[in-house]
Amino acid sequence: MFLSKIGIDLGTCNSIVFVPKKGVVLNEPSVVAVSHEENKILAVGKEAKEMTGRTPETIVVYRPLKDGVIADFRVTMAMLRYFIKKTKPKYQFTKPSLIISVPAGITSTEKRAVIQAAIEAGAKEAFVAKEPILAAIGAGIPINTCSGHMIVDIGGGTTEVAVISLGGIVTFNSVRIAGDKMNIAVAEYIKRKYNLAIGEQTAEEIKIKIGTALPEKKERTIEIRGRDLVSGLPKSIKVTSNEVAEAISDVLEEIVQAVKAVLRDTPPELSADIMDKGMVLSGGGALLRNLDQLIAKFTGVPCFVADEPLLCVAKGTGAVLENLDVYKKSIMSVK
Repeated sequence: MFLSKIGIDLGTCNSIVFVPKKGVVLNEPSVVAVSHEENKILAVGKEAKEMTGRTPETIVVYRPLKDGVIADFRVTMAMLRYFIKKTKPKYQFTKPSLIISVPAGITSTEKRAVIQAAIEAGAKEAFVAKEPILAAIGAGIPINTCSGHMIVDIGGGTTEVAVISLGGIVTFNSVRIAGDKMNIAVAEYIKRKYNLAIGEQTAEEIKIKIGTALPEKKERTIEIRGRDLVSGLPKSIKVTSNEVAEAISDVLEEIVQAVKAVLRDTPPELSADIMDKGMVLSGGGALLRNLDQLIAKFTGVPCFVADEPLLCVAKGTGAVLENLDVYKKSIMSVK
């Protein structure tokens, strides 16, 4: 069977590839390892992520996307080429069409960069679609109805908040604060409180395993290792879930402010719809425990986490590929 269409959720942290009738076929970190000496790409995805913080000077591990947009064109192109090659059957020589997710607040120049990278990576044509629309479709929200729906998509680099009605975005806010900033906040907190330097991967592990948006009565703990900043020697400490809640509170406050800003700009009729139905959380950030409760507490609007929030955007690309005529107006296409 020839593969003619591929959907890619091109994320700052993870990229997910969706193929119609097959579902999610690839879910890998958006990381590329490059050897400067030989000027070649050594690894992409999981293999490259394992090298983070463990490479000699000659090898650099890049995350080619920063805050949801391309920061390094050549490396992004190599990553897209890898995704296409890994997804496409070996005997197929025809080029597939791609649909790629981009943040709602992206500029036209940034959009063109994504499309050009996709074409040069081996796509026949490339469409770009806004993340909030794709996340809403993937979360099962009927976006083409005339009632208002609110989606909060918290990824690695950006948080996208949008009110959608009749297949389009009515009001939106895109802030470059999301999962990555939470990791940095956790690392900074541990450095400040325990004089312990930890890597990005350790900070992410703490957030995933014991992270919570609200303090809990029954605390969870995790043992972590890092470098003592006083003695310079390795040291291990125990961190609690409530300490993580304290560490990321400022980042979460900014996400709540972004949600409030969109609610303030929403027309009254749509506001009433949102109060009835509540808002939907998607993206990897939605997996943070008690985040829905925190947002509901500070906005007064019911809040729900979508099924498989991490895959919402990828599922949305799949639905769009299967019904391109229905969703054409929500998507910009460039060859």
